Amino acid sequence: MQQVRQGGRPSREASERLGEQILDAATALFLTNGFGATSVEAVAQRVGIAKRTFYHRYPDKSALFAAVAQRIIARLRPAASVPLIEGADLAAILERLAAIILRAALSPQAIALRRLIVAESARFPELAGMLAREGSTEEAVALIAGVLDRDVKAGRIALVDTDFAAREFLHMVIALPQGRAMGLGHPLARHELEQWPRKVVDLFLHGCRVAPAKAPRRSRAAVAR
Repeated sequence: MQQVRQGGRPSREASERLGEQILDAATALFLTNGFGATSVEAVAQRVGIAKRTFYHRYPDKSALFAAVAQRIIARLRPAASVPLIEGADLAAILERLAAIILRAALSPQAIALRRLIVAESARFPELAGMLAREGSTEEAVALIAGVLDRDVKAGRIALVDTDFAAREFLHMVIALPQGRAMGLGHPLARHELEQWPRKVVDLFLHGCRVAPAKAPRRSRAAVAR
């Protein structure tokens, strides 16, 4: 139970600590029991607070889940000091971004959150939309689309819809490794995960285009003529 200052409201430090305790308890309950089986009463009891105190912070369970998802995702983001757009060319930049995104998508809490959404999507379809709003998908799409836009304007690549291309790139990076990590097939081995960003970027940038035929090499004698 939170200590309250004599005759008044809890200090800012105590209030922030209580907020973290509520989110810690809710995270553990949501990821272990699921959204449907987790109640406001259970969260309040685990923290040791009255329901009245809980509702002073969150209007309902959905708002609490949104806060939990937002905090999980925020913790998966690289530190502000880590440069995201870095590399000698587009391929290097995209490969670096793919590695960062993949590492976050395969973290234990990201997998647990994704598994919860999939398990509860039939009964609570609003959860997927909530995660999309609170998640970093749109941020990642905007970042990747911006990188692609720069090369389109420079004439180095030809794309009509960089937003669509960015979404497809993100799907290529995450979908299969995350699905495998969730049990849909054998998880990718360490060496496969290490090679995955480079392979995705190579396929994304070059696709299945046939390489132009090389002109036959002329002999030195022919050149001399």
